[in-house]
Amino acid sequence: MDTIAKLDLKSHIAELEVKGFTALPGVLSKTQIESSKRAIIARVEEKSGKPVDLITGKGFEGGWRYVPHLLYDDEVFEDILMAPKPLALLTYLLGESCLLSSVGCHFKGQGGEPLLLHSDNANGIPQPFPSYAQIANINYALTPYSKREGALVMVPGSHRHGRHPTPAETQLSGDNTNPDAVAMDLAPGDCVIWHGNTWHGSFAREIPGIRMNLAMYCCRQYIQTQEFHPGNVPQDMLNRHTNDERFQVLLGAKMPYPWDKTGPKSGLLSKSPRGLFD
Repeated sequence: MDTIAKLDLKSHIAELEVKGFTALPGVLSKTQIESSKRAIIARVEEKSGKPVDLITGKGFEGGWRYVPHLLYDDEVFEDILMAPKPLALLTYLLGESCLLSSVGCHFKGQGGEPLLLHSDNANGIPQPFPSYAQIANINYALTPYSKREGALVMVPGSHRHGRHPTPAETQLSGDNTNPDAVAMDLAPGDCVIWHGNTWHGSFAREIPGIRMNLAMYCCRQYIQTQEFHPGNVPQDMLNRHTNDERFQVLLGAKMPYPWDKTGPKSGLLSKSPRGLFD
């Protein structure tokens, strides 16, 4: 609570409780935005073998593609991961022992289909969901967000349902669009963080150009991460964060499992979280 008060986040905590999500304006600097975009475009162009024009969308046609495993592509993603305000809200939702599950981009051109409404509790978590978060997501806008531009969509209060939406509740197109769905109108550098139970998706992009985001998906320590970091983190990255314990924890440095032939890691087991905020 001291950190939340110091960072002036009390109203955002209230929104997380009532709505299941909250938006933070102006989290990223212009340098961070441009560096992130360059790194993501480089990955897309490397895979496709052709240049992409962000304004016209030329070189990337037909809906959206998920670009995974970005953390190691550029140091800017390390800086964004440790941004104080989103990290404080992440800690409120998942505790200090939470893990980075994945870093990726939903790279979206004109056309295609919307990303249907869903809960992030999709990796085997049974229903009904508990009221506390087991998953949380931070979605950074790298380009402008509006409905026509293919914005992120949230359903306020849906985290209280404790379940996935029904097929009829997932819809985001035409007359079948869920009436409770709200488009997140964001400027580049803003972010939205949400409770893993909260229903969300995104509209299809209606106009030329590319919509880019940076999605930092996180989970409690006992949840299987989407990307596996322990033992795989580049040494130069570890060297940059030798004295940053929180960064190391996010990448699994204190994971007590799995065991190798030597058996239980007793030192780490003794530090396992025992409360909502541990």
